[in-house]
Amino acid sequence: MRTEAFKTIRLALPIIIGELAQMALHIIDTAMVGAISYKQLAAAALVINAMNIPFVLGIGMTISVSQMVSMAHGRRDGQLVSHYFFNGFWLCTATAVIISLNLLLGKNLLYHLGQDAEVVTLAMPFMQLMSLSIIPMLLFMTLKQFADGLEYTKTAMLLSLCGMPINILLNWLLIYGNWGFPRLELAGAGWSTLITRTLLFLVLGVIILKHKTFRRYVAVSKKQWFIHRKTMRELLHIGVPSSLQIGMEAGAFAVSGIIIGTLGAVAQAAHQIALSCAAFTFMVSMGLSQAGSIRVSNAYGRLDWPKIAVIGKSTLLTSLLYGLFCAICFTVFRNKLPHLFNDNAQVLQMASLLLLFAAIFQISDSTQAIGSGLLRGIKDVKIPTTLVAIAYWGIGLPVGYVLAFHFNMGAAGMWLGLITGLTFNSIFLIIRFLRMTRK
Repeated sequence: MRTEAFKTIRLALPIIIGELAQMALHIIDTAMVGAISYKQLAAAALVINAMNIPFVLGIGMTISVSQMVSMAHGRRDGQLVSHYFFNGFWLCTATAVIISLNLLLGKNLLYHLGQDAEVVTLAMPFMQLMSLSIIPMLLFMTLKQFADGLEYTKTAMLLSLCGMPINILLNWLLIYGNWGFPRLELAGAGWSTLITRTLLFLVLGVIILKHKTFRRYVAVSKKQWFIHRKTMRELLHIGVPSSLQIGMEAGAFAVSGIIIGTLGAVAQAAHQIALSCAAFTFMVSMGLSQAGSIRVSNAYGRLDWPKIAVIGKSTLLTSLLYGLFCAICFTVFRNKLPHLFNDNAQVLQMASLLLLFAAIFQISDSTQAIGSGLLRGIKDVKIPTTLVAIAYWGIGLPVGYVLAFHFNMGAAGMWLGLITGLTFNSIFLIIRFLRMTRK
C-alpha cells in the first residue's frame, strides 16, 4: 500500500503545485485588493461567491476529459485518446461560452442579494471581467485535463507557476496605477486575471499541438477529430454528475458566503479570508483526488479491481494524514494568517475565529474530495451525486442557517453547518467506494 501511495503522490505533486499556483492567483488578487480597503475585499468576495457555482460546473465538465482519456490510455488505445480529447475540447468550449454569457447577462443579480450598496457598486466592473476570463480559464483546464489524463502533469504545472509573476506584475500596474498605468483598483485585478488566463491557454494549446510528447495524438487528427454523438454522451455521463457534485459543494460555500454577507461587510471580509486559506489547502486534496482518480480510471480501463482497491485505500490514508496536518497548522497560525489580507481590527478578530472552524473541517474536507475522485475513477457518479446533495443541501446549509440566525451565532454558525455537511459527505462517499471495491 505504501508503494501505491508514493506513486499517487508523485503523480499528484505537479497537479497540486499547479492547483496551488492557480489558487495563489486568487489569494494574491485578494491580498493586493484588500490592501486598499476592506470594502474592496468584500466586493471581490461577493463576485467570487456569485461566480463560484457556474465556474466549478465548468471545471466539472473538464474532468470528464481526464477520466475518459485516462481510461483509453489504460487500454493503450491512442486513437481513442485523441478522439476523446477532440470531443471533450469542443464540449468544454461550448460550456465555457454558455457560462460566461449567462454571468454577463445576469450580473445585475448582485443588486438583489441584500449586500452592502457600496460593495455591489465596486463589484460590478470586476464581475464583468471575471465572467469573460472564465472562457480562457476553462479552455486551459480542458487542455490540462487531457495532459493529466495521460499522466503528463508537469507542463501545466510549469505554466501555472509562470503565470504567477505575470499576474503579480499586472496587478501592481493596474490595481495601484504604477509606471503611468491607470489606477483601476479592483477592476485592475479583473484585467490582470483575464490577460494571464488567456496567455496560459494559448501557450498550453501551442505546446499540445507542437510538442513531440503529444505528437502521436495530433497525428491521427484526420481520422479521430470529428464530433460523435456517442462520445459526447460518454463525456456528459461523467461531466454532468461531476459538475453537479463540485457545483453543489462550491454552491454550499458560495451561498453561505452570500448569507454571511447579509451580516455586513466585516463578516463578509472575514469569511473570505478564512475561506481563501481553506481553499488554498484544499488544492492539495484536489490534486490527490485527481491523481487517485486518474490512476483508478487507468486500472478500471483494464478492469483490475484489486489494483483499484489498493490505490483507493492508500490515497484515502494519505488524505487523512494531510487533513490532520492542515488542522494543526490552522489552529497554530489562526492569529497570523488574517494579517496577510487586511489590517482592520474587527475583520482580523472574526477571521481568526473562523479559521478555528476551518481547522476542524480539514480532515473531512480532504477525505471527501478523495472519495468523490475515486468513485469518478470507476465511473460511479449518479448515486454519489445524490449523496453530495443530501450532505450539503439537506444537512449542511439548513444546520448552518439555523445556528446562524435562530441561535444568533452569526458567521460561526454557518461555518458549523459547513463542517456538518462536509463530515457527512466524507462518510457517505468513503463507505460507497469501499462497498463498490468489495463487490
